[in-house]
Amino acid sequence: MVKVHYFFDPMCGWCYGASPLIGILAATPGFKIIYHPGGMILKQAIDPAFRQHILHADRKIAAMPGVHFGEAYQTRVAGAGEFVVDSYATTCAFLVGQEMGIAADKMLEILQNSHYQDGKHLDELNVLAELAVSIGLDETLWHENMVKFEPEMMDMIKTSHRLMEQMQVSGYPTLIIENEGKLERLEHTRFYGKISEWKAYLAGCLGAENVVSV
Repeated sequence: MVKVHYFFDPMCGWCYGASPLIGILAATPGFKIIYHPGGMILKQAIDPAFRQHILHADRKIAAMPGVHFGEAYQTRVAGAGEFVVDSYATTCAFLVGQEMGIAADKMLEILQNSHYQDGKHLDELNVLAELAVSIGLDETLWHENMVKFEPEMMDMIKTSHRLMEQMQVSGYPTLIIENEGKLERLEHTRFYGKISEWKAYLAGCLGAENVVSV
């Protein structure tokens, strides 16, 4: 089994853009993804200037096949109302979903789609709870686990930051293979929208080919 360290944030647009590739990676036998959430944005309202930056990046991401930004999300970002983002609440939800039986890649996909397609206010704990119920999870247990997992979530983010420094990771998304003690970077960026090529690349990686040392 080859480990792949995935440095990500649920609220990172480029991570959303990479989600089709992550889904394939998660489904490919021989790989085990270790998720390292980065805690990119502590809950805050995004100022108008940075919202324009987000919209500009989103247009680039939307040009890639298989990635769609919903009207509700785009209206939230471009509109006059407050646009609040919280990486920490969504990361905690990511962990709680797994604790309650949802696979990591599926839970991340659910959160990303709820934000980037449905425009849900995932900074609000009641909205996250409604999302949990919509996928069949018990609401009472969800709330209990959100409180229970907050310290673990904070520890995971701190650990991610240490690993990012050690592995010279500067941004999200970043994928690094750990194979027999060697760390090698997965060059995923050139495979956006190129699913068949990505599958072939992963097959080569299992054969210790097509990787770049870090």
